[in-house]
Amino acid sequence: MANTYEGGIPARVYLGTLLVALCFHPIAVGGVDPVLNGIPSSSLPAAVLKQEVALENGATTLNHSMAMVQRMEGLLAQGNGSDVALRVQTVNTDEVKVIQAHTLVLSLQSEVFEELLLSHNTSTLVLREPADCAAVFDKFIRYLYCGDISVRLDQAIPLHKLASKYRVWSLQQGLSQYMTGHLSSDSPTGHVVGWYQYAMQIGDANLRDSCLQYLSWNLSSVLQSGEWGSISDDLLLSLMQRSDLILQSELELYEALEAWIGQNQPASLTVENALRQVRYGMIPPQHLFRLQKQSPVMLKYYESIRDLLFLAFQFHSASPVQLAKYFDVNCSIFTPRNYLSPSWGSPWVINNPTRDDRSFSFQTQLGPSGSDTSKRVTWNALFSPRWLPLSVRSAYTNEMQATRTDGGRPRIIVTPATSSPDFAGVSFQKTVIVTARQGGKMVVRHVYNFHQSTEEAGDFLVEADLHRRASEYLIDSSLYLHVVVKPLYHSLIIARK
Repeated sequence: MANTYEGGIPARVYLGTLLVALCFHPIAVGGVDPVLNGIPSSSLPAAVLKQEVALENGATTLNHSMAMVQRMEGLLAQGNGSDVALRVQTVNTDEVKVIQAHTLVLSLQSEVFEELLLSHNTSTLVLREPADCAAVFDKFIRYLYCGDISVRLDQAIPLHKLASKYRVWSLQQGLSQYMTGHLSSDSPTGHVVGWYQYAMQIGDANLRDSCLQYLSWNLSSVLQSGEWGSISDDLLLSLMQRSDLILQSELELYEALEAWIGQNQPASLTVENALRQVRYGMIPPQHLFRLQKQSPVMLKYYESIRDLLFLAFQFHSASPVQLAKYFDVNCSIFTPRNYLSPSWGSPWVINNPTRDDRSFSFQTQLGPSGSDTSKRVTWNALFSPRWLPLSVRSAYTNEMQATRTDGGRPRIIVTPATSSPDFAGVSFQKTVIVTARQGGKMVVRHVYNFHQSTEEAGDFLVEADLHRRASEYLIDSSLYLHVVVKPLYHSLIIARK
């Protein structure tokens, strides 16, 4: 067939692909080729294949792609040779934007545009877009010509909508990566909650989970921001159910929940469900007494959570050994989250972490139960920049001394300084929080969990290059950690009496 190449690809697509590939290929967004879009190499024209062979034989490439991109940008800006006018109407307004474009470029970059242009035998194509999308439509079209785009936080969603609607997959993927990588960027009103809700709407699981993790790991700062009030009912309940929240205390979460309820006035069922997700056993009894008398929300919904408050007061008035005879103390009300207050752990700043081994000691309460808060546990923490796994350490090496080798990886271990009969029925989960500076502010970069059965986190900083001064894990050449110890009570008597 005269108008197709081998593989059934239309000749017009081949010619345009060659043109735009020569222009755009060096500046693909996010590592994705914005033009070839999955055309198999076996179907490429002979010219492309010959070029590849020549390069393999050591030929020199003369790259004038940037000049070509500039010409394409000028072609769009001046409208020279335009054969179609895009008339972009803003929905529910009289606002109209006209863009002089070229059928070949639009068709090459978007199969939706190709179908629209084939089905509308006219020089004007009318497009109706919501206000947010219409405002960035010229940036979207410019991307089709030039293969790059400048994006602000507030433009990410409307541009992603356009990329999805017109099936420009490279831009869609690039914007998803942009949003995932800019969760910590500063914005006047916050943007992570909006991105989460958008991810839920379009079914983008990766973006949804990234937003949820960011909100969970940086909850204290989120609670103090204006973004907290914009959280939806479903997102609120999703956060309240998580044990990996990082915040100062459970009391901080309750007070933030009370403020959210006052601002949003949700349905009574939503309030009751949220209040039942508060872990009252983690709030000291003196604060529970105060809330019972002074919290408007608790006074109004007291009957909905009375059973949980009663169980919390029992937890604080009896030893876990006695409580475990009659109650299941493994339920969420007795499970700590990642609290940053001194009773639960300590910050640790390691200057020049690649230099040598470091150690420090800190104390925590034995547990959150009223009978254990006055009992202190001393913990020894050891950090080593080059550490051998347990399986290959010498049997004669002291457990708190690192075996250092050039091939080792960063390791951290946290062990109690002494043992005590009080530890019976309690296991300790250790959590190491790594903080870094992103977007001009301090955020949680990573969280590592390990349990009493293991003395170290095996994957600790496995992806971090601490030798680079510009490492995303370092702040001014220092490693900022926070070690949290979470006591978990276990039933000592299986059969309740």
